Amino acid sequence: MLRPVELQAPGLRLRPWEDTPGDRRAALRGLTDPDFRRWNTPVALVDDEEDVHLWTHGRADGWRRGDMASFAVLEDAEIRGHVSVGLIDHGDRSGRVGYWVLPEARDRGIASRALQAVTGWAFRELGLHRLELRHDIGNEASCRVGLRCGYAAEGVMRQARFDRGGTPRDVHLHARLAVDEPR
Repeated sequence: MLRPVELQAPGLRLRPWEDTPGDRRAALRGLTDPDFRRWNTPVALVDDEEDVHLWTHGRADGWRRGDMASFAVLEDAEIRGHVSVGLIDHGDRSGRVGYWVLPEARDRGIASRALQAVTGWAFRELGLHRLELRHDIGNEASCRVGLRCGYAAEGVMRQARFDRGGTPRDVHLHARLAVDEPR
């Protein structure tokens, strides 16, 4: 079990997702955004209020299980995006980061600031040693965020993800280690 926490980043507050109308509206907007759907294939699609209710409960379950820490990213008390450490393996001291930002909040460094905060917290407080970041080849915005936050490019994972139509997609792998120089 992970104890849910709040984190601070320059100009941002990161807090666990809540099953409230405001959080559900923001999550639904983010998870149904065409750019999000272009670059992500979630385990379960979120299309409506019922789906997003299950999604917010899934974030809380991840904290309880101890295998996922998921945060709403707020700027000026408004949700602007999401950042998480998932697939946490305490034995291997590893996890995988992910993030998205609402369309109107993009290109303002929100993903980078949130990822930096979560990365530092995962290394310091969770004792993780390796964090991976994966994105589809062609998702240059996500690649820039990873590189800006010190996630070294490690290579291409051939046909590592299937899009909604069942077509395999190549994925770019980045990783950051706890012993890497801080950013």
